[in-house]
Amino acid sequence: MNCSDDTYCLGIESTADDFGVGILSFKGRALANINSAYINPEGGIHPREASRHHAGIAGEVLSKAFHKAEIKPKEIAVVAFSQGPGLGPCLRTGATAARALSSYLNVPLVGVNHCVAHIEIGKLVSKAKDPVTLYVSGGNTIISAFDGGKYRVFGETLDIAVGNCLDVFARAAGLRQKEGMPFGAMVENVASRGHSFVSLPYSVKGMNLSFSGLLTAAVQLLKSGKHTVEDLCFSLQEVGFSMLAEVTERALAHTEKPEVLLTGGVAANNRLQSMVKSVADEHKVRFCVVPKEYALDNGAMIAWTGILAYQHNMVIPTEKSFVRLKWRLDDVHVPWVES
Repeated sequence: MNCSDDTYCLGIESTADDFGVGILSFKGRALANINSAYINPEGGIHPREASRHHAGIAGEVLSKAFHKAEIKPKEIAVVAFSQGPGLGPCLRTGATAARALSSYLNVPLVGVNHCVAHIEIGKLVSKAKDPVTLYVSGGNTIISAFDGGKYRVFGETLDIAVGNCLDVFARAAGLRQKEGMPFGAMVENVASRGHSFVSLPYSVKGMNLSFSGLLTAAVQLLKSGKHTVEDLCFSLQEVGFSMLAEVTERALAHTEKPEVLLTGGVAANNRLQSMVKSVADEHKVRFCVVPKEYALDNGAMIAWTGILAYQHNMVIPTEKSFVRLKWRLDDVHVPWVES
């Protein structure tokens, strides 16, 4: 399908605590990427409260996106939305907004896999072609690479994601979440003042990882009062990120891919970046990392993946646009990637 740089897709992201709207041209030029995050001062994400937040600010975020992009709604050619995986109430809120917009504008609707979108936006902005991807966020920890029409999962967490591990520890340590600074970034900041390494469980099982034991041990040591928060944050990062680097290196050695891509919200962590870059350097392959503005959940990644899917006729009728809470990365056919 031959589309110019004046053809646009609007993408809506709403898998968890972020409601994002991105507008991209079919050539990959980002016109807008506006986001609003639900923050629960008392703890983790409450799906229904987050969905209420999304519903309440959807109109405002859409308006800001169009204002930033300097285009009118009628110039949108495709509407894409995060169809899964994610939290049911949050996904349904974004899907409802996307269906309404698609119907009102009379344009095609595309459902996007959230995990695929993190990979595709990383490839777009870093110019990566065929990487081993380490996708790390609050809800997902996956090591993948393309083969045979799909992004295959070479390793993943068996319990909680690394981002969730950092978030829960941050709350246990009494760190207060601030607008524009996720818990993971706060842990990184505190860890920079740590100096003494504290022994913590290192759990790699073949190509898979487990972070629950690491988290439990770190919280128990925190409550014991025997170590400073700074040293525990430092040690938590060192152990957790070393586990990620080990499995990524093993996948790279197995696949012999020419690049390593680091994407997802935790990709913004400088210490993790340095570890994964060391792996890439040792294997003499290119290290790619998604910029911070595209690391966290965002509408731009949904818009771009929606464009790729639309160009291969992967549109869905409104009556079949159900959300898919447990839609796995390796269940998605990606015909736009060449073998």
